[in-house]
Amino acid sequence: MTLNELKIDETGQIKEINCAPEIKKRFIVLGFIEGSKITPILNSPSGNIRAYSIKDTLIAIRDCDSININLY
Repeated sequence: MTLNELKIDETGQIKEINCAPEIKKRFIVLGFIEGSKITPILNSPSGNIRAYSIKDTLIAIRDCDSININLY
């Protein structure tokens, strides 16, 4: 399952990130590491961006990036 497939308020656990090294590094700096719990909280009006709660922080991610984050 990938991050973009989680339903609102459903919690997942990060397994791996499969994207370009510079984007992966940005995610890791933001706390997207293996085992971290993440929950989608809000959808944007346009529907292509979601806000996720991770480590007591809300972070908005485009769907085109969230498909590269695999969950357990």
